[in-house]
Amino acid sequence: MLSKDSWAEIIEALSSNWFRTVMTAFGVLWGIFILVILLAAGNGLENGIRQGFNGMATNSMFMWTQTASQPYKGLPKGRRYNFKTDDVPAIKQSVEGLQFVSPRNQLGGFRGSNNVVRGLQTGAFNVYGDYPEIIQQQPMDITSGRFINYSDIQEKRKIAIIGSGVRSALYDSGEEVIGSYIKINGVNFMVVGTYKKKGNNGDPEEMQKEIYVPFTAFSQAFNMGDIVGWMAITAKDGYSITNLKEQIFDVIKTRHTINPNDDRAVGNFDLFQEYTKLTGLFSALNFVAFFVGILVLLSGIIGISNIMLIVVKERTKEIGIRRALGATPWSIRAQILLESIFLTIVSGMAGIVLASAVLWFVNYQLDGMDTSEMMFINPSVNIGVVFIALTILIVSGLLAGLIPAQNAIKIKPVEALRTE
Repeated sequence: MLSKDSWAEIIEALSSNWFRTVMTAFGVLWGIFILVILLAAGNGLENGIRQGFNGMATNSMFMWTQTASQPYKGLPKGRRYNFKTDDVPAIKQSVEGLQFVSPRNQLGGFRGSNNVVRGLQTGAFNVYGDYPEIIQQQPMDITSGRFINYSDIQEKRKIAIIGSGVRSALYDSGEEVIGSYIKINGVNFMVVGTYKKKGNNGDPEEMQKEIYVPFTAFSQAFNMGDIVGWMAITAKDGYSITNLKEQIFDVIKTRHTINPNDDRAVGNFDLFQEYTKLTGLFSALNFVAFFVGILVLLSGIIGISNIMLIVVKERTKEIGIRRALGATPWSIRAQILLESIFLTIVSGMAGIVLASAVLWFVNYQLDGMDTSEMMFINPSVNIGVVFIALTILIVSGLLAGLIPAQNAIKIKPVEALRTE
């Protein structure tokens, strides 16, 4: 491989018919190009989807009450019930592996009537009664002031954290927000913080038009008593909320006298299950990218193998002369394999360079855009993929040159010399 004469011969052999060489190399170039672009596109889509979760605790589920669909212990079918605040510690004590069990209440909404007033300004907003840990389950950026704490919960403080959409609707530009008061359904709450959420799931604009108040203050101000509207439940690392939710349902059914076989009485949305499906989708996309890319690359390799067979045929007399002068079969085989590997690697690396240039251009264009609400972000491949591609190229080059090399050493010197 280190022989200067060998490399000079390789260059001469490949450049003797440069058009044929370029067209042959294009098949490998295109195969590697497609492989890298497909993998990068899959990563770009995955990055966009993951940003949509925006740091949310994905090992979570949301649970709410529905009507009982089966009679039980003298209670009728179609009965409605409510979660109670006592259900929260009961769930924590009965089910191992839970990190957060957050009771939540909600009123209003942008599709409802105006429920928030400040001076002459009014608006319809979602108002949530929450515990402090909700910010770890559904992260948000606190842009000023603070979020709810446990002192607020214990003292039932009527404080509120408002979104940037609420701020723009109720306040003038530059007006001080912290320390001001808003009326929610006629009850005064002091604003102690503002937030902004990011993400491309749901309606990003409406996500900023929400108000968070302490759960206890919400229950007292709006006469909820010990009723809990719904719960956000997150499992600890190492546990799956999907595997724990049946235990949670059993606790609720026991406490509210619901038939153990009634699967419709408790509604839920399993975020972890949905996230797992997306993870499986990303794996499938990567598999398809490798499968399609390698198939296209294989067609290019077959092209190189065919061309090398033609090259060996054209150089029959030359090979015969070498054999007559004492060249070993291995030296003949090595020369053909080197030519095949060289052509494969050069064309493959050209494909990687071209794909990298395309990805650089795409990322350059994306850098000038607001990607916070996009489903396609930073399409790229890591260095491991480059090494995998390089390995594929070397192996492919060996395979492409193997049959032509074997054909070359089968030529008898006397027969080769007779060939014109």
